Amino acid sequence: MAVEFNRIITLLRKERGLTQKQAAQDLGISQAQLSHYEKGIRECGLEFVVQVANYYGVSCDYLLGRSAERSGQTITVDQLPDTAAHGDSVYRGSVLPVMYKKLIENSLDILFDRLAACKDKGLVAAVSNYLMLAVYRVFRQLYQASPKNVASMFRISRARWQSDTDAAMHVAEADLQAALAGESGAEVPRAVAALDMTTAGLTADYPRHATSLMNLIKNSEETVRELQR
Repeated sequence: MAVEFNRIITLLRKERGLTQKQAAQDLGISQAQLSHYEKGIRECGLEFVVQVANYYGVSCDYLLGRSAERSGQTITVDQLPDTAAHGDSVYRGSVLPVMYKKLIENSLDILFDRLAACKDKGLVAAVSNYLMLAVYRVFRQLYQASPKNVASMFRISRARWQSDTDAAMHVAEADLQAALAGESGAEVPRAVAALDMTTAGLTADYPRHATSLMNLIKNSEETVRELQR
């Protein structure tokens, strides 16, 4: 939890465009002390956590990494907005698939809205290709798990599809990097400027969907960190 605190207070300071010296003065501590907190060298007391929460306008739970929401809200599936027209009945009342579906769909809404603002067809194509390949990969694994499903649904053979999909996803990632570097012909500064984001800005711009994105990021990083242990 201490690791989350030092990461988040650094994030909030930088998002607001403050130097360590400015933030330390406002908080009534030395720059060296704030530096130690941000680097995780020293742990602060509860009183300082509350002070920082008030200073940045966030909750203590958010500062401590207990909530992905700046407000500290703990979401339920009913609090996430629906994006699909068919509703949730397709999941036969199971809460977990509905929750993850909403997290992914709402996060994709934000992702593609930011991509649209970039006005770079190469960037949109690269991201879309990568995501479609990821969905294809998962669907095919599920489909092939049942021996009753007919293999001829797919044109790529069972022996090749996984390696070929890996290769295609790597190419899509390379296309993404090339587009962001300006190799797709778009005006890079304008495209990248459209990708400027802060946690506060995302919450303000996407009040219905930012919760999903923040929780998707939190869940994904927890999954990755499990591999690092």
